[in-house]
Amino acid sequence: MSSTYVPPQFNLSAFNCPQCGAYAKQDWFRLELPHYGGSGATAAFIAICAHCHRSSHWLNIDDRPRMTFPESTGAPPPHPDMPPEIAADYLEAAGVSTNSYRAAAALLRLALQRLMPHLGESGKNINADIASLVAKGLPVRIQQALDLCRVVGNESVHPGEITSEDGPELVSSLFSMLNIIVEDRITRPKEVEAMYRKLPEKKRNGIDARDAANGKPTSPGQADPANPSDKADGHN
Repeated sequence: MSSTYVPPQFNLSAFNCPQCGAYAKQDWFRLELPHYGGSGATAAFIAICAHCHRSSHWLNIDDRPRMTFPESTGAPPPHPDMPPEIAADYLEAAGVSTNSYRAAAALLRLALQRLMPHLGESGKNINADIASLVAKGLPVRIQQALDLCRVVGNESVHPGEITSEDGPELVSSLFSMLNIIVEDRITRPKEVEAMYRKLPEKKRNGIDARDAANGKPTSPGQADPANPSDKADGHN
C-alpha cells in the first residue's frame, strides 16, 4: 500500500477521492439553493477531484456536513494483494459500517479467520492461529493488529463490552489493521521473493546449498517454516 488513506471530509483540500480512490486535491464549490423557509440552515457543495475530475456532493445542514454522493463508508479500499474471498468480506463490512459497526466488526473478524489459511494456519481458532504465528517469529506489531481485529470482532457482539462511543472508531481502525496484516504477511514476502529471483541462478543455487546444509530451505519455490506467508505458489 502507498500513503496513508485520508477519508473524504467536508472542506478538506485533499483526500482519497470516493470516485477514483486516488489521494488528490479537491476543488470546492458552493451551490445556490432556493430557500423554502424553516429553521434549518442548509448549504450544498460539490468537490471536484483533480485526478479523475469527477465530483462528490455534500450537504451542510445546521453545521453538520455529510457527503450525499457517492455513497461512501470512509473505509480504505482493500489491499490489492488481499485474497479475493477476503476482500469480498472486507467490502461487505465496509458497506454496513456506517449503519452498524457491530455487523462490520463481525464481518471483519470473519475476514481475519478466512485469511489465516493464507498465512499458513488452520483458520479454525484465531487465537490459536495467532499463538502459532507468534511462535514462528511474528513481529509484535502484526500480532497486535491481529489481536485487535480478533478482540474487537468478538466483543462487539457482546452487550456492554464495547461502548457505542468507542465502537465506531475501533471498528474503523480494523479496516486499516487488516490491510497492514496483508501488507506485512503477503505483499512484502512476495516483493522480496521477486527481487531474489533476479539474482544469478548460480548465486541462488549456492544459497540453496548453504541453507539445505542447515536444514532450512529458503529459496523461492520452497516454503520457509519460519515465515508462513512465504509459499511456493505466492499470493496474487
